[in-house]
Amino acid sequence: MDISKKLVERCRQGDNKAQFELYKLYSDAMYNVSCRVIPDTMEAEDAMQEAFFKAFDKIDTFRGEVTFGAWLKRIVVNTCLDHLKRKKVLTVSLDETPGLSDDVSDEVDYDPESVEEVKQALNKLPEGYKLVLSLRLIDGYEYEEIATMMGIAQSTVRSQYVRAKRKLVELLKNKI
Repeated sequence: MDISKKLVERCRQGDNKAQFELYKLYSDAMYNVSCRVIPDTMEAEDAMQEAFFKAFDKIDTFRGEVTFGAWLKRIVVNTCLDHLKRKKVLTVSLDETPGLSDDVSDEVDYDPESVEEVKQALNKLPEGYKLVLSLRLIDGYEYEEIATMMGIAQSTVRSQYVRAKRKLVELLKNKI
């Protein structure tokens, strides 16, 4: 039995030290996930903390069908999305990005020179675009999963994703 499974079992028995150990084990990774969804680092940290509280509160629902980290990551993403829904920044109106077609092709032809360049360009994207792009490219969620998490149509997610990629490429080609 791996360490996280043992810690989960101890958490189920009410062991606060095990909760702290799980927190130490996963907090950095979950903070990074949270920061990809919520751009403000303080808000991202608050959302991550809230997600850990939710996870420990619902630890009995963890069935081990996926890794604890994957289960926790889903809680973190959903908590961050809830946070953004309260702030109403999940989607960007199609009118906010003139010049981008509605074509939902995944073809994007650009080879960025550096990771830093991509990070800078990502930070310039509208929040809704950045969110969909991060959930799809970085976190690996499918369109249907993102649509469910965000409470929007799958076609909206797909077009947001394509528009986000195009906007990112445009920023990169223009050297941000």
